[in-house]
Amino acid sequence: MSEIEYVRGDATAPRATGPKVIAHVCNDRGGWGRGFVLALSRRWPEPEAAYRAWYRDRADNDFALGAVQLVRTGPELWVANMIGQHGVRRGGGKGVPVRYEAIDTVLDRLAGHAAALSASVHMPRIGCGLAGGDRERVEPLAAARLLRRGIPVTVYDPEDT
Repeated sequence: MSEIEYVRGDATAPRATGPKVIAHVCNDRGGWGRGFVLALSRRWPEPEAAYRAWYRDRADNDFALGAVQLVRTGPELWVANMIGQHGVRRGGGKGVPVRYEAIDTVLDRLAGHAAALSASVHMPRIGCGLAGGDRERVEPLAAARLLRRGIPVTVYDPEDT
């Protein structure tokens, strides 16, 4: 099993050839407007539009914790909207929004999509920004679900950190 590659740069501009999936964590409340999603929306309108429609029509689809929506943004590029966050706020004694079981589930589902596309996976430190997750808990999930299936994973840290 290879290792997760860590680089400084923009996760919306994956450094790889061939098919690529940009993965990120979304909330289960339909909110899109803070964090990494802003970078996605600056580059492509499709991921946000698809997420908002998915949420709006949630009574008739699988929108819930653990669900993955793959959105094509180019000939060999997709964005994976992954529901791994319950709500959007921290505090109030309710803990952080990240849900590790949902992160595990979305990564497993992402692995199936990436394998079918023969794609590499590129992402920020999913679940560890606004969702409040601990990278020491998220990274082993990515290794278990993606690397063990032979899917290359690159994690991007912003240049300004």
